[in-house]
Amino acid sequence: MYMGISIKSADELAAMRQVGRVVHHTLEACKAAVRPGVTTAELDQLALETWSKWGAQGLFKNYPSYEPGKGFPGNTCISVNDEVVHGIPGERILRDGDIVSIDCGLRLGGWCGDSAITVAVGNPSPQAQKLIQVAYETLQMAIELIRPGRRWTDIAKPMQHHVESNGFSCVREFVGHGIGRRMHEEPKVPNFCSRELERFGDFYLRSGMTLAVEPMVIAGQHDVVVLDDGWTVLSKDSTPAAHVEHTVAVTANGCSVLTDGT
Repeated sequence: MYMGISIKSADELAAMRQVGRVVHHTLEACKAAVRPGVTTAELDQLALETWSKWGAQGLFKNYPSYEPGKGFPGNTCISVNDEVVHGIPGERILRDGDIVSIDCGLRLGGWCGDSAITVAVGNPSPQAQKLIQVAYETLQMAIELIRPGRRWTDIAKPMQHHVESNGFSCVREFVGHGIGRRMHEEPKVPNFCSRELERFGDFYLRSGMTLAVEPMVIAGQHDVVVLDDGWTVLSKDSTPAAHVEHTVAVTANGCSVLTDGT
């Protein structure tokens, strides 16, 4: 344990990679099924059927209480167009030009994995294509910069710069997180830097830390609103958003992605 952040052993990281593989396979199945005419409920059901074959359990259904009928109603979070995160799967039909973010969190063998993808439906606009590309570039940048001894702000600053230099915005109200035995552990893992973060929320990376790094990028301004359902987060200016995520481990020499299917 370091500053309240759990440090995992090699065996524990191997167990987290196992659940990470199931998360990856689930998202790949959903990605292959994305096309005009499919509903978000159908994608949600496909995800459940996929991970159930591996004996995994979903982390989102009924969160945060895990009591039936309470908390989040979906197996996955599926957010379309201006929905940033925490979209509830339902009868919404995907249409040509939409962009859809699918977020999947699972537990297997007592360990958690969390990852998200953003996929274009049919033929998206050039702006939507660029938005998705920049989100993935930002995630990859973080992965390449992570190494022991660096502060998280050394990672967050370039992430924010890359997003904003491309004309987009980083969401401020929601951030990544530590992950391990529980889906949400310390520390908070933002995709932007602020004076408050530098003073009170910064931390040094150490080998064995496991983090869910998840850029949330909006085409317009960074402000968001939450619908009356209490979950769905939308961009305030109704511009599209992209959300991508990997569970990663800090290693002696850098970073290892635990949800890339390897």
